[in-house]
Amino acid sequence: MAHIITETRGFTGIITLNHDEKRNALSEAFVYEIIAAFRDFRRQEVRAIILRARPGARVWSAGHDVSELPGGKRDPLGWNDPLRLLIRTIQECPAPVIGMIEGSVWGGACEVAMACDILVITPNVTFTITPAKMGVPYNIGGLLTLLNMIPLPIVKEMLFTAQPLPSDQAFNFGIVNYVRPADEIESFVENIAAHIAMNSPLSISVMKNTLHMLSSAHAVSPELFERIQGMRRVVYDSEDYQEGIRAFREKRKPKFPGR
Repeated sequence: MAHIITETRGFTGIITLNHDEKRNALSEAFVYEIIAAFRDFRRQEVRAIILRARPGARVWSAGHDVSELPGGKRDPLGWNDPLRLLIRTIQECPAPVIGMIEGSVWGGACEVAMACDILVITPNVTFTITPAKMGVPYNIGGLLTLLNMIPLPIVKEMLFTAQPLPSDQAFNFGIVNYVRPADEIESFVENIAAHIAMNSPLSISVMKNTLHMLSSAHAVSPELFERIQGMRRVVYDSEDYQEGIRAFREKRKPKFPGR
């Protein structure tokens, strides 16, 4: 595996994102490496998994690899999009996943972080949700992941402004469990994992799965689903979407026409 490092310490599995050249952007190949690591740890019956970047990372993950987004006329965030597969892998993993975060978190990586069961961050961490900067219509599953972790007024502000949420606000809003200095975070997180490993893995797995099902138990009628998908289709068929993709590739600020 070229872009991640995995190790096992007792009953704890550790996945380290290790593609600094691309700021750990979630390309399809990169995501499948992470998913494969989760599957390996599941076979090894680890009892907790730590998902982290390299120590001292300035960027935990830059989110979607925008170069892989479709040019238009197709849903950029469909059911089988690699990010959606990764989110489901984290949520369906029987072992609790601890997000150990240093550096900034961008775009789709925010959803990866919010899919984790426990979040421990350093004081320099910021969370920035950026689909509006790209003209990308976030999907229902992704918005639900965010809503389950972030208060509605805050997630609205983050989505609409695409501005960073700093670590102190993330903690005050209950989005993260702990804020710890960089020189303490590793031992602190490993201690949490050790406490998890001492408890019944079967009990924890059932409770995690039940909590996920309860938090996802939002009734959406077929008509409402089709209405939302129709609204999203307007966006990814739009000039705004095309401009967002072009601007990113040309490394300039987009000028959205609003149509």
